[in-house]
Parts: sequence; C-alpha cells; structure tokens
Amino acid sequence: MKNIFLFISVCFLTTSLFSQEKKEIEAEFKFEEEIIDYGKIAQNSERVRVFEFTNIGATPLIITNVRSSCGCTIPKKPTEPIMPNKKGTIEVSYDTSRLGGFSKIITIFSNAKNKRKTIRIKGYITKKKSVIVKKKSMLSKQ
Repeated sequence: MKNIFLFISVCFLTTSLFSQEKKEIEAEFKFEEEIIDYGKIAQNSERVRVFEFTNIGATPLIITNVRSSCGCTIPKKPTEPIMPNKKGTIEVSYDTSRLGGFSKIITIFSNAKNKRKTIRIKGYITKKKSVIVKKKSMLSKQ
C-alpha cells in the first residue's frame, strides 16, 4: 500500500511540475511592416529600405544571421542584441539597375521564439526616361 501511495505521489508531483506554463522568457519580434513595397521606381534610383521591429519578449534578441533569396538583395543585421521593449532595424539594399518586377524574401535567424522569421521586399523598376532638351536655333521661328 505504501508503494502505491508513493508511486501516486511521485506521479502527481512530476505532473504538476511539468504542467506549469512556461512564462514569456524568450525574445520575440514585432515588425512595423513585414513587406516593404518599393512601388514603381526608376532604374538606378534609391535602393535601400529599412525594416523596423521591436523586441516584445522578456530577454535580449540576438540576430545571428540574415539571408536573402538572391545576390541582388543585400541585408544588414544589427550588430548588438536588442533589449526587451527596444527597437531595432534591418537594412535591405536591392540592385535597382535590374528592370522589371521583383519580389525577394529575407530570412532572419535569431534566438527569438520563432527561430526563423521571413520578411519581404517587392516592387517594379522602370527604365529611366531621358530628358531631351531641344535647343532653339537662331534661324527657327519663335
């Protein structure tokens, strides 16, 4: 009888210890925007966009790596940990010399609750229009 009582006590104690809800101890992202739309822009125009986020977790957020889906997109990660309730940025540069539409994925690796997070840039690059200035000659009518 003692063995049964001891076994039930150990099971109850183990179950109650492991059933405790894990409190928010992990870091977590909250982005202002997860997709940045460059819109319709001229060839070779401004290429850099910035993603802003807040660490809404209870521990420092450490971004270990940031990768893009191709070599035409260059992301830059923060070098320092982002403390709880503080803001951070990820800078993304796209090669705007390429014509046409684009949609690129940037993957962030960190110690956050979700170890991988994806954000995206998109837009359409048009050929730069050249401005033709017509000079008037002295012989032409005004």
